[in-house]
Amino acid sequence: MNRRIFLVGSAIALLLALPAWADDAHPKADALTGGEVRKVDREAKKITIKHGPIKNLDMPAMTMAFAVKDVALLEQVKAGDAVTFRAEQIGGAITLTQIEKAR
Repeated sequence: MNRRIFLVGSAIALLLALPAWADDAHPKADALTGGEVRKVDREAKKITIKHGPIKNLDMPAMTMAFAVKDVALLEQVKAGDAVTFRAEQIGGAITLTQIEKAR
């Protein structure tokens, strides 16, 4: 009887935890970081942004240059634009994967 109660309790705990694990598997909108574009270097395929903390990378606020996943991202913004963006660790480099002008 005790074993059955333990197994049922464990199964319920697992089912309750599944939604939290599923959320971690997908980027959330709140994973976007705010910042200001300082420089766009199309030739080097990089963008320099003064940004707030990047939570998904556990990075403090700073100004830094990011490689871009797709050079087309650089066509969407210019120096001085307020933006929201997502950066990820890809192949050992912090890479900008999404950007849009802030609203």
